[in-house]
Amino acid sequence: MNPQRAAAALAIACAVAAPFVFAQSASNLSATDKDASVPTLHLDVRLVNVLTSVTDADGAPVGGLRRQDFAIDDDGQPQKIALFERQTNRPLNLVLALDTSGSVRKDLDAERAAARRFARSILRPQDSMSLIEFASDVHQVVPFTSNVKAIEHGLNTLHSGAATALYEAIEKASQSLASRDGRKVLVLVTDGGDTADTVTYRQALEAALRADVMVYALIDVPIEASAGRDLGGEHALITLSGQTGGRYFYLDQIGADASFSKISEDLRTQYLIGYYPTRQKDADRFHRITVSIPRIGGGTFQLRYRTGYYAASRP
Repeated sequence: MNPQRAAAALAIACAVAAPFVFAQSASNLSATDKDASVPTLHLDVRLVNVLTSVTDADGAPVGGLRRQDFAIDDDGQPQKIALFERQTNRPLNLVLALDTSGSVRKDLDAERAAARRFARSILRPQDSMSLIEFASDVHQVVPFTSNVKAIEHGLNTLHSGAATALYEAIEKASQSLASRDGRKVLVLVTDGGDTADTVTYRQALEAALRADVMVYALIDVPIEASAGRDLGGEHALITLSGQTGGRYFYLDQIGADASFSKISEDLRTQYLIGYYPTRQKDADRFHRITVSIPRIGGGTFQLRYRTGYYAASRP
């Protein structure tokens, strides 16, 4: 055969055989090799937990509700409830943040005593509490612990200051709670005024929502009729507690002990509702949550829960 024709024939034979050889090689790959050679797609849809408190027209907690009694929407889209617990026993992570600025100094001793009783009544072995004081600066007095005596000792060492870094305290407390497992609660005792201007209200609210922190505000009005009373700060605390699923109380109306007692009652009678969002966007944006009890009409029950969450960005 002509040498040129022989070369051409060999080239054609190789081209035809190549796919067959590749197929044979691929068929001989082990399962491990195949898994390593094919990229795996991971879908990161996180479980969204919504702690919900239900009270009747008189403000008393409503127990005995079932999974099928609730409905939940994410940005207006109905969601399937994947997790439901009544009177959840999940660990409680709580930050107690006390305003020690001059404007609330007159009530500090009474608040300190009520906080001691609160710590004794609320902490179980699986729970943890941190103590923060804030005035001109924010200072963690006691790190997270289940040791009541450590909290009591910390309450005896508080120091007064001039300004009030309220929103910075909310941001730092939320950040300290963000990585902890279980329920996350921030209890604030303050008159509502922020005079430090280190963190904005919007930043403080976003930090609490991102960390899934419920905020309870115990508002200590220095002098009710005072022209210097910060009504804007009080309104901010009321809005913040509502947005995060917590509550607010005026200490001059029911006192510190009753306020702490209502917080304890709340935390013992919550419903935990969890769902996997069906249409969660990739963008890091705010998703609005709506929880309802469809079979109950006419506003018989009041539901309190966080109004939404931020979806983390994913690649």
